[in-house]
Amino acid sequence: MHQAEQKFYLVEAAALPEVLLKVLAVKELLEAGSAKTVAEAVTQVRLSRSAFYKYRDAISPFFDASSGRIITFHVLLKNRPGALSAVLGIFSNFGANILTINQSIPVRGRAVVTISAETHRVADGLDRLLAAAAEHPEVIRIEVMAG
Repeated sequence: MHQAEQKFYLVEAAALPEVLLKVLAVKELLEAGSAKTVAEAVTQVRLSRSAFYKYRDAISPFFDASSGRIITFHVLLKNRPGALSAVLGIFSNFGANILTINQSIPVRGRAVVTISAETHRVADGLDRLLAAAAEHPEVIRIEVMAG
């Protein structure tokens, strides 16, 4: 099928045939490094290699763009040991996945930090993460720059 002719559907996982779910499981094992080869992964999920190769390009997990977005935060921190680590701990506790960190050289006891993070797994919502970070004594200000 040519790319212009492709059609896509959003289907609940429970409605998918078992073979497609197993193909996804094989792909996850390979991505996570839990299986080093396709042969090893298909054996783990009890799927034939031919079925994997037949369907591997036809199915991928769906990530909701509105909940799986990448957000960039602008943080003004006090220049104290452990300040950045504390903020990153808050992000981690809420389930955010840090992608990049840029920190300026501290001036007048303050450091500007830009943090980009995946937020699709943030527990309790982005507002709660921001509130928790803002309440930390080392944080002078935190705001969303983009996302």
